[in-house]
Amino acid sequence: MRTRRWWPSGPCWRCASHSSDEAPPGRHEAPMSHYSITTPIYYVNAEPHIGHTYTTIVADTLARYHRLAGDETFFLTGTDEHGDKIAEAAAAQGIEPRLFADRVSGIFQSTWETLDISFDRFIRTTDPEHVRAVQHILRVVHEKGDIDFREYEGLYCVGCERFLTERDMVEGLCRDHERAPEKRTESNYFFKMSRYFGALAEQLDAHPDWIRPERYRNEVVAMLREGSGLDDLCISRPKTRLDWGIELPFDADYVCYVWFDALINYLAGLGYPDGPHWEERWAGVEHLVAKDILKPHGVFWPCMLMAADLPLYRHLNVHGYWNVDDRKISKSLGNMISPLAMREQYSFDAFRYFLLRDMSFGLDSSFTEEALVTRINADLANNLGNLVSRTLNMTAKFCGAAVPAPGEPGPLEQTVQDAAGEAAREVDRRVRAMELHRALEAIFRLVDATNKYLDQRAPWKAAKQEGREAEVATTLYTCCQALRSIGLLLSPFVPEAAGAILERIGATGLEASARLPGDAASWDQLAAGTATTRGAALFPRIESPEADA
Repeated sequence: MRTRRWWPSGPCWRCASHSSDEAPPGRHEAPMSHYSITTPIYYVNAEPHIGHTYTTIVADTLARYHRLAGDETFFLTGTDEHGDKIAEAAAAQGIEPRLFADRVSGIFQSTWETLDISFDRFIRTTDPEHVRAVQHILRVVHEKGDIDFREYEGLYCVGCERFLTERDMVEGLCRDHERAPEKRTESNYFFKMSRYFGALAEQLDAHPDWIRPERYRNEVVAMLREGSGLDDLCISRPKTRLDWGIELPFDADYVCYVWFDALINYLAGLGYPDGPHWEERWAGVEHLVAKDILKPHGVFWPCMLMAADLPLYRHLNVHGYWNVDDRKISKSLGNMISPLAMREQYSFDAFRYFLLRDMSFGLDSSFTEEALVTRINADLANNLGNLVSRTLNMTAKFCGAAVPAPGEPGPLEQTVQDAAGEAAREVDRRVRAMELHRALEAIFRLVDATNKYLDQRAPWKAAKQEGREAEVATTLYTCCQALRSIGLLLSPFVPEAAGAILERIGATGLEASARLPGDAASWDQLAAGTATTRGAALFPRIESPEADA
């Protein structure tokens, strides 16, 4: 008897004939030729802030790394534009919802373009392709018998854009919005989501790393076990109350609930239902979200996919919150932190580095300008920047501004070469495990090892002693080779600075043709005689904000 399976990806994603509950052999071990990374589509009720920026930077770093690893990579981001909140915000400004959505969506897209975010598709839920994909899914699920029409009475939160249960409220107020819900009685269409809770629980049990880190997988397991207000999902709104949405294909008097609509962007953005590459792209899809939208992505979305007889995503990767001055970011507190302002003040690479280095993926983290400045000065200016400056200044002074021909390497040189190989391997391991802060730690161990080596060899002293010219050349050759490895490994994380390092050692554009991790581990790839340039300080030291006060 053939049994329906919903594997996250792999060759047997439709009707698997496996007799056990194991995933098909080699699913996790097989090399991934297609890699798709998605951010949530950002709701157009706020302009880009530190929370949006962190998610987008993580996705951009992953996309850049996988491109360098040789994977067919697709990076999807965009904006979510329907629903009560947008209609309310537009009405408050006296404009049509579409004009309101156009303005804010345009700000998101232009911001990411200004910051050189390497997305392949920016999707909007008002795009015709998205509307078509949503209506296609609705039609499929409706024809399957998984949507029915009911009357419902309950407490509705406009902020959440859904009916609440007692679990969702504290002292009569919505937990998330601290706002009293409205009592509403409506006739609506419901997705029979509860039909799929058993299959979802089996999926979570069979694939413990499907939602990661583990704490969030455990949260979804608990939601299913305890109920947590989970039941069938109301997926429509009557046009008499809200007409800003996608019309149901089987009832022109209703529009689609914003979450059911929004989640389908992940398929539409990859070309579903009839684009030429959507199945290959979807087979390697990784979702990246913040923990506040775990339930829609960890429960609603996989149930929707099962109902539509579609394969599940490869992984759901969930990160924590950024708190600003130890308070959760919010418009009312005015602590949103603009990425463009950070770029203007500190450079976007410095801001990228801080966000990626200071958040342990999955946990909350805190942002202060003092912490940012401390990290820039310690890691980027004093450590990395100092290594680049010392190496290239001495190469210019003692070797005619060219990579020198080395003498016979000794144990100290081998230590640096070994450190480069270990860094390349660990970065690859950490990136694939969604541990980007650990990947950066590995790169900076190579920076530390190279700085230590430079101090041990002290070429500025050796250059003053007759007969030690070969030792000086070998030392600076070794440092230039290490900078090549460091530049390649850093290129997904801080692309502008990494490009500057490679350019200064005569390897301009190497990141466009290199393959990670192998090319970062390889040695002796810079030819002797290659011209080098000193350049300005890679990351100038910054005075503490307190010092400026």
